[in-house]
Amino acid sequence: MSPITHLLASWAVANSTPLARHDRILVTLAGVIPDADGLGIVIDLLRRHAADPAEYYQRFHHILFHNLFFGIGITIAAYFLAVKRRLTAGLVFLSFHLHLFCDIVGSRGGGDDFWGFPYFSPFSSYDVVWRGQWPLNGWQNIAITAILMMSMFYWAWLRGYSPLEMLSEKADTGFVSVLRKRFGSPHR
Repeated sequence: MSPITHLLASWAVANSTPLARHDRILVTLAGVIPDADGLGIVIDLLRRHAADPAEYYQRFHHILFHNLFFGIGITIAAYFLAVKRRLTAGLVFLSFHLHLFCDIVGSRGGGDDFWGFPYFSPFSSYDVVWRGQWPLNGWQNIAITAILMMSMFYWAWLRGYSPLEMLSEKADTGFVSVLRKRFGSPHR
């Protein structure tokens, strides 16, 4: 799935229970950070005209950070960084695995280009993959993203914060203010 869909899905997990802003950010990042192993695409784009263009994206995406041990690592880190330690760590682990699940069900490329990942890497290179995987640009992903977007707008209007809180409290306040001016106050 797209990084935007992963962000919205993990933000939904972060909002499944009352958490402080800091803990919501940890849970949300846990659902996005696995795709950092796809940043090799930047190198690939810069080297696309080189005599020996490396394919870092194909080589490392869904490999480095899409495995159980990375998930355990970020869960442990979140435990020590969180305010509500056990709850946040549990939601980080869930958010991370939601990312993996979404990749299994909705990340197919063109034709028979199924995306899997070695869940037990580095101890096993066996790829977890589902042959029913729908295309990355399939209607299913579009529908899920649309539902998550509508939910995000509603929760931002209702609760007074949005995913923008991860970048800027001022931008987040402005965004919520615009929603409430347009749709009224949730506390009538």
